[in-house]
This record gives sequence, structure tokens and C-alpha cells, in this order.
Amino acid sequence: MLESIANQHLKGWLDGVVVLLKPDSVRLCDGSETEKEELTAQALKTGELVELNQEKLPGCYYHRTASNDVARTEHLTFICTTDRQNAGPTNNWMSPEDAKAKVGALFDGAMKGRTMYIMPYVMGPIGSPYAKIGVEVTDSIYVVLNMRIMTRMGAKALEMLGDSNNFNRGMHSKGDLSVDRRFILHFPEENTIWSIGSGYGGNVLLSKKCLSLRIASFLGRKEGWLAEHMLIVGIEDPNGKVTYVAAAFPSACGKTNLAMMVPPESMKGYKIWTVGDDIAWMNIGKDGRLYAINPENGFFGVVPGTNMKTNPNAMLTMQKNTIYTNVVLNPEDKTIWWEGHDESAPEKALDWQGNEWMPETLDADGKKVKGAHPNSRFTAPASQCPCISPNWEAPEGVPISAIIFGGRRAKTAPLVYQSRDWQHGVYVGATMASERTAAQYGKQGELRYDPMAMLPFCGYNMAEYFKYWLEFGKRMTNPPKIFHVNWFRQGDGGNFLWPGFGENLRAIEWVVNRCNMAADSTKSGDNADETSIGFVPKASALNTSGLEISQENLAELLRVDKEEWLQEVENRNEFFKQFGEDLPKEIKEEQEKLKKNLG
Repeated sequence: MLESIANQHLKGWLDGVVVLLKPDSVRLCDGSETEKEELTAQALKTGELVELNQEKLPGCYYHRTASNDVARTEHLTFICTTDRQNAGPTNNWMSPEDAKAKVGALFDGAMKGRTMYIMPYVMGPIGSPYAKIGVEVTDSIYVVLNMRIMTRMGAKALEMLGDSNNFNRGMHSKGDLSVDRRFILHFPEENTIWSIGSGYGGNVLLSKKCLSLRIASFLGRKEGWLAEHMLIVGIEDPNGKVTYVAAAFPSACGKTNLAMMVPPESMKGYKIWTVGDDIAWMNIGKDGRLYAINPENGFFGVVPGTNMKTNPNAMLTMQKNTIYTNVVLNPEDKTIWWEGHDESAPEKALDWQGNEWMPETLDADGKKVKGAHPNSRFTAPASQCPCISPNWEAPEGVPISAIIFGGRRAKTAPLVYQSRDWQHGVYVGATMASERTAAQYGKQGELRYDPMAMLPFCGYNMAEYFKYWLEFGKRMTNPPKIFHVNWFRQGDGGNFLWPGFGENLRAIEWVVNRCNMAADSTKSGDNADETSIGFVPKASALNTSGLEISQENLAELLRVDKEEWLQEVENRNEFFKQFGEDLPKEIKEEQEKLKKNLG
């Protein structure tokens, strides 16, 4: 099998991998439909997949992971650099030497009795100058079938690679699925990823967060581009003008909803065009503007809470050719369900662990047992999205006019505001924060800072990451404007002041209008007030036509409270302490400026 590989760099690496893993057989994946059918049939035979109702869900299949293997394992995820300082205070670190000795022993013979699948794949549109090649080996058919959806996988990747040595080396084995022998290791200096002991998507689809963010952020700094945890979306106004924005949100803050937003009925003529829902690779174009590509080929989305009200485009996307993981299975008609689905729960079904389940099932504390895991997923081709942009595979990417950062704050942050300039915008991104929800680990309401939504995904020292963002801005002659949004502001009674979902387009419309104004008219004027934190919309500048909202609530949504923000400055000081002297002076300047403005 390996004799057919012409690239000697790739063949040499694979020879060593085979010696280490000792598989019984090796299969080089070509990405063909025939191969997909063969592997699907094999997975159905072993029970790795369950075929769903092909009339209602054509081309769809169901998979369960092990009960101890249902999410990314951040505490078992390491950045392996020769100098610990390069990993920084926000990453787990292990030296490459120790990592290879410790985890190499777990890989030794890990594929005995198994088939090793070799998957060459492309991240980014085929032929794009910004695309990257990866090769992942795995012993999981589930991984192969997911990678077919999430990347451009197969022979075309080998063609694009040619005889180059520039490719990411990814090695994955399920091992024995023990959490005690589970590691996700990144060697950014070697463009290499190792993953063992897991079968869950984010840990084993090595193109996902591992390459597209942790390794790519390191490569981006080295090569002069940005790899960001951002959606990319085009907003078409009633005149047909499309403005593209990139946006970063921590989990549970409305990211997928914005990526596939449906405009409200009262904003006729607006259209939303999805370029990407999760990752943006951004380069500076010849015209000095920022251009972004979506390196992925599919969506790997969280299912619970998704329905025709919250995200109709996601619902329509996953009606065919989709792999569902850890949702409820109705064994009678082979359909699936999850909490928040449009349809009522089946009277009797199997939960995400395969146990008999009914909607009224209670646990030992008398609480309802959820049928679908809170992190259950769907993997679907991006091309099936009803609002996919006609430019989503443009080789050069789409021009970005605005970068939006968002958080979940009950108070403090207004609905939307604009930074004064690029440096201030980097500070706004570096101080992104959310209060934990009941569904997240930790104390509810506790403030968690997540700079640029990259805290778990930055492949190097985050203080250096801030520094790189600051330098990157200076290289653009026409940089995007930077904004912050908060859909989750609450009144004194704890009620949300903003309706959210499609109505968020009203705040995004203000963002787009600010981007399209003449450069000398964006300081303040008819549609914004300059405040201590940046430019906040005048209430009259927000389109509230057809929206039921009181003037009092609107004023509260846009209010900047001095005392709340002074406390915020103190919270940020505490967060920044971990970076010590590495924190860029520009960030410290912005921190002092904010405090002075509030004073």
C-alpha cells in the first residue's frame, strides 16, 4: 500500500508510523464514493454506526461514543515546545522529549488487530494559496467518515501536496479509550499532532481545533497570517451590497446562530450568507485589506437547543448526509431526537448511552434525565446549508470589513459598541469575558475571560499572541473595524432585555453602517456617542421597526455604568497578572486609558 505513495517525505513518515503502531493492515483513503460505501457498510456491521431512517433522513447515520469520552479534554491537551515559555501560562505544557517517551509507549502496538487508515486532506478551498495539507492516520472508521465531511479528503490532497514536505503529521489511535491513557499532544515546532485514547470528534478529527487553531495559530505567526476561532458571514443589504464580517464568541454566546441567521420579517431585503461557522484563516490581500477563508468543508455543531426557531438553517442542513453523535435514538422508526427539538420526545427510546429512556425518567435526585448528551453533535457538509455563500470557496477568501467580539454578560457590556482604533480593538478582544451558564463547568455566574475566544486554542504564549495581533494591524492599510456585542444583558428582574436570534441583525446592521461610512465620519455623529469604552449607538441609530421594545429597555441596553466598568478594570487586572512582564505595553496603555476615561 505505501509503495503507491510517490512523496518520499510522506512515505518515510508513514513507514515509521507503521513500525510504531503495528496495524494488521493499512488502507490509503482516496475519498471516493465507493470507499465511503464500503467503510459505511463495515461500520454498520460492527455496530460503530447505526443506519437511520433513509426516507426521513437520507444518507444519515448514528454513532455513540464511550460514556467517558464525550467532549474535548482540555486538561489532557498539551502544547509540546522545547521552551516552556513558548507555551505560556494558559496552556498545559510538556517537553517534546518527555511527550514522545511517555505517549510513544502508549502508541507502541496500539493498532495490533486493527486497520490503519491514512487520510490525506486539504484545509481550505482546493487550489487556494492559503490552503494547508494534513495527513492523519487513525484506526477509527467513524473518524474517516467524519473527516470526509469536515475536510477535502482523499487523492486531491496528495495531488496538491506533490513532492512537498510541508504537511501536518497527525497520528490518532482510539487505544483502549481509557481516560488514564488519553492525551492530545501538539508539537507546533514540528507541525505534528498526536492523539490517543479518545474517539470523540474534537479530540480525534485532528483537522478541527488541533490543526485549524492550535497548530495554525503558531504557523500563522511564523508565516504572517491569523488563524482564529471565528465565524465568517456576509450581510447583504436591500440594495444588494454584501459586507463580510468575522466574529468570535465563547461557547453558548450565539455563534452558530449568527453564522446562519435568518433576518426578521420586518427587515425585508436583507440576506445572510454563511462562509464559515467556526474557523477563519485570515491573510492580508494585495489591496491592504484583510481576507478570510473557511478552512473547513463541513459543520461539527452542537445539537441540543437547535430547532426551527433557534436555527432553521442548521436544521435544514442536517436533514441528509449527516452523522449524529450521542443523541436520542428511537429504535422503532430509526429517527433521532434531542432536548430542544421541534418535535415532542418519543414515548420510549434509547438515550445517548444506549439505555432505555423515557421523557419522564428521573435520576436519584429527582431531576429529569436528559436523553441526548448536552454536547451531542451533528457533522454535515457545509454545501448543504441553505444560506451558504456563493463565495464560500473563493480561493483568495472574502474581504473582512468588521471583526466582532462577543460575550455573555448580564450587566456591564452594552448591546454593541465599536473600538476607537485597532490597538483599542485588540484590547477589547483580549478582555472578552462571559459569565458561566448552568450548563458549563464551574460556578454559575462566575466571570471567565476568554481572549478572542482562543483561550483553549492558542498554540503559543497568549501574551505573544496579543503582541502579534498588535503588529499584524500595522501591516494593513485598510484594517477592519473592531466591535463588541452582548446579546444577554438583563434587567433588574433577571429578564433578558434583547430578544436575540434573528433580531441580532439590528445590531449587526449598525456595525455594517459604521464600516461603510466615510473614514472621517465614524468618530461620533448622528449614529453614535463616544463614551469611556468606545462608540456606542444612539438609540435612534438602531433599526427597531417591527420590534417590541420599550425606550427604557433600549436605553438600559446601551448604558455604560461607571461603577460596573471600574469593577471590570479590577477584574481585568487580575486576569492579566498571569502574563507578568510579557503583557504588551499597548494592552497596559489601553487598560490605563479606560480607567482614566471612567475617572
